[in-house]
Amino acid sequence: MNDIKSQPALPDHLSGNPRSPHHVAECFEYHIGIKLNGKERTDVEEYCISEGWVKIPSPKALDRRGQPMLIKLKGTVEAFYK
Repeated sequence: MNDIKSQPALPDHLSGNPRSPHHVAECFEYHIGIKLNGKERTDVEEYCISEGWVKIPSPKALDRRGQPMLIKLKGTVEAFYK
């Protein structure tokens, strides 16, 4: 009767870019929250929990394909479904 899908487990390394080998489309069917050093971030493009970093887009710099350059921030990373 209930067609409620269970949420897939969040991987250790996840990217929002579909061209990345770390992109898992099933995870993006739900809203994902990321905390870096206890503060929630809404601009995270990629994360790795075991290595303790997140990548966020640069506000101005673009790469040669016109995509924003990514800045790596280090700290304690927590990923969760909202």
